[in-house]
Amino acid sequence: MDRILIRGGRALRGRIPISGAKNAALPLLAASLLSEGPLVLENVPDVVDIASMAGLLGELGVDVSIANGEEVGQTITLAARDVKDITAPYDLVRKMRASVVVLGPLVARCGHARVSLPGGCAIGTRPIDFHLKALAQLGAEIELAGGYVEARAPAGGLVGADITFPAVTVTGTENAMMAAALARGETVLHNAAREPEVADLANCLVKMGAEIEGIGTDTIRIQGRDRLSGTTHRVLPDRIETGTYAVAAAITGGDLELTGTSIELIKSVADVLVASGVELTPTANGIRVARENGRLAGVDIMTEPFPGFPTDMQAQVMALMTVAGGAAMITETVFENRFMHVPELCRMGANINVHGASAIIRGVAGLSGAPVMATDLRASVSLVLAGLAAEGETEINRVYHLDRGYERLEAKLAACGAEVERVNVR
Repeated sequence: MDRILIRGGRALRGRIPISGAKNAALPLLAASLLSEGPLVLENVPDVVDIASMAGLLGELGVDVSIANGEEVGQTITLAARDVKDITAPYDLVRKMRASVVVLGPLVARCGHARVSLPGGCAIGTRPIDFHLKALAQLGAEIELAGGYVEARAPAGGLVGADITFPAVTVTGTENAMMAAALARGETVLHNAAREPEVADLANCLVKMGAEIEGIGTDTIRIQGRDRLSGTTHRVLPDRIETGTYAVAAAITGGDLELTGTSIELIKSVADVLVASGVELTPTANGIRVARENGRLAGVDIMTEPFPGFPTDMQAQVMALMTVAGGAAMITETVFENRFMHVPELCRMGANINVHGASAIIRGVAGLSGAPVMATDLRASVSLVLAGLAAEGETEINRVYHLDRGYERLEAKLAACGAEVERVNVR
C-alpha cells in the first residue's frame, strides 16, 4: 500500500498548473449516454474517479478513447451508439458515489436503468432520495431491491414536470437535468444547485442540442428534445484544487502562481484567505498567491452550498487555521461526518475541539510531523498541507483517497520545492 512522506518546513515557490474539475467531468462523462455521440471532453483530470467512471461507461457499452495532455489532463472521446447494458453494478459504483449520475441519462435514453446504491467517501449518509423523487415526478417507476435502484420510464418516455428539491443537491440537480433533456415538454427545477460544475454540465448539454434557461441560478428550465447530438466541450478548472494549492502557498509562507484558473472560481475561499492575511492577485495566466510577512489570523467559516464556502475546502482551511494566530471556528452544515481529519491534525500538534457541527481551532506556533491516516479525499489533502508546514517528517497512510481527486499531486508540489515522495510499503 502506498504512503506519502513529507519533510516539511519549506516555503513553496513556483508555478502549479490547475487541472480540470473532477466534479464537473464526472457528470459530463455520464452525459455521453444521452447521445450516440461522439462527445469529446477536453481538460479531463487523470485521476482514479475519472478512470472508474470511464470503466463503468465502458461496461454499459460506451466506446471510450483517452489521449493524454501535454502537461496535465486528458481528452476523452465517448460514443454511446449502442448502450448494451443498463445495469451499473455494485463492484463499480461502490468505489465512487458520483456513479449515480448515470441513472438519469440511462432511464431517459434507454427507458430502463438499474444502478447500485452508491458508495464513495464516508463523510455522511448522503441519501439519493431527492434524485429518485425527481425521476418519479418525470414519470419513472422507481423500485429499490437488493441494494439496487431500478427505474423504468413509461411507454412514451419521461414527461416534463415542475420539481422542487427540498434541499440543495448537486448530483440530484445533475441527474434530473440530464433526464429532463430527453423528456417530453418542459421541466422546471426549483431550488436547483448553483455550483459552477452544474452550470458546466448545463452548458455542455446546450452544445449537445438541449434548450436550458436559468443556468447558474436556482431555477432551471429545460425544454426536452427527442434526441441530442455529440459535441466538444472543455471541462472548467477545478476550483477545489485551486483553493487547495492556494492554501499550500499560505500555510508554507510561499509564493505560487496557479495557472489555468481564476479568482472568480474561488471567491468565497479567496475572501477567507485575504481576511487571514494572504495576498491573492490575478495574473495573465491565473492567480498569484503569496504570504511572506507576518503570521496568519484566524477566520470563522461556515460551509454552505454555492456561492457559500464549499464543504470540499473545509478540511484544507482547517489545516491553515491550526497555525494562524488566535482562534477560529469552522461550522459544517453540509455533511454530518466531516471532521474525521481532526484527530489526525491533533496528532501533529494542532489544538482543535469539536462541539457538534462546529470545531474550535486555536492556532499553535507550529506543527510537528507524525504518522497520520487519511479518511476521505479532502481530509487526505488537509494532512498533506499540514505536513508541508510541519517540522520533521509526516507519513500519510491510505493515500488512495488522494488519487481519487488530485492529479500529479506529488509532482506539482515537488516542482515548487516541497520535499515529498510516494513509497510503496508491502
